[in-house]
Amino acid sequence: MPLLAEYAITPDVFDVASYTSEEVCGLHLEAIREPMLTDGLVRDLRDGEWRRLFANDARAWHRRGKELIKKLAKQGRLIQFPRALPEPPPDDHGWCAEALATHAAHAFTGGVIVTEPVKNNWPRESLVARLDQLGGAQWWAARSPSVTLMRTLTDYEQHLDPVLRCSNSLLFIDPYLDPVKHQYREIGTLLALAGGRTPAPKIEIHRHSHEGRMDKDSSYFKDRFSEGIMSSLRAANLQAEVFIWDRFHDRYLISNLIGISLPNGFDTTQSPNAVTRWTRLGRKDRDDVQREFDVASQRHVLRGRFTIP
Repeated sequence: MPLLAEYAITPDVFDVASYTSEEVCGLHLEAIREPMLTDGLVRDLRDGEWRRLFANDARAWHRRGKELIKKLAKQGRLIQFPRALPEPPPDDHGWCAEALATHAAHAFTGGVIVTEPVKNNWPRESLVARLDQLGGAQWWAARSPSVTLMRTLTDYEQHLDPVLRCSNSLLFIDPYLDPVKHQYREIGTLLALAGGRTPAPKIEIHRHSHEGRMDKDSSYFKDRFSEGIMSSLRAANLQAEVFIWDRFHDRYLISNLIGISLPNGFDTTQSPNAVTRWTRLGRKDRDDVQREFDVASQRHVLRGRFTIP
């Protein structure tokens, strides 16, 4: 399962009337709060109609539920999803049907979280799980802070799809990233997966200068990045700002949604036995890595900086 998973939640989950008491409702909501704010995305179904349900008091929305929705929105984790069914959902069962219909357009990496009455309508649908029985859902039990994958573009695309598709900012940090070299030849294809939306995400690429190459030839890296990724970025209506630093070693992907440590960076290989293991960073470490590669931090010496295209 990817390190960042995508879910839908039916409105009844946030309604106090769905539970035996307000306290029980709050406890169940608390159980999903941290996963949603750490490694989750929630589909805002029907172009935001789902979120607008909670703007009025037509139902007894729990305070913790409304707070969770606000935090999801603030962190960019509420992802507007186009309407999948022709008619608006008349009730909670209809919202579950709408969520399942979006799966055909773009498959969930998580699933649909509901209460018991809604689950009873889909007893054999594995994508639908009761909030009080999430541990029994395969897609929920598969959540992990790390993942093992092949060092191929196919695996990178699969595991980074929600990150690249939904993040507002992306930092590709790899000291050896050179799109002209054979092992990095597919980085342009990976970057392009972040395109096709408005506004476009902010993309940064960070690598080191290897023996002060920028001091000797200021155009060296700009020429190589232009040759390697310019056409892919233009086709996706994207720009990338490239930073050339003094020496550093570790490799990361940092976004506003997640931080990932990548021991082998973004290179690919056709070797059948080449695996790598990615690890999700805690919020504090993610923020610290982002600060490390902020020009204002002065933790590294900046040797060059340019934008492609």
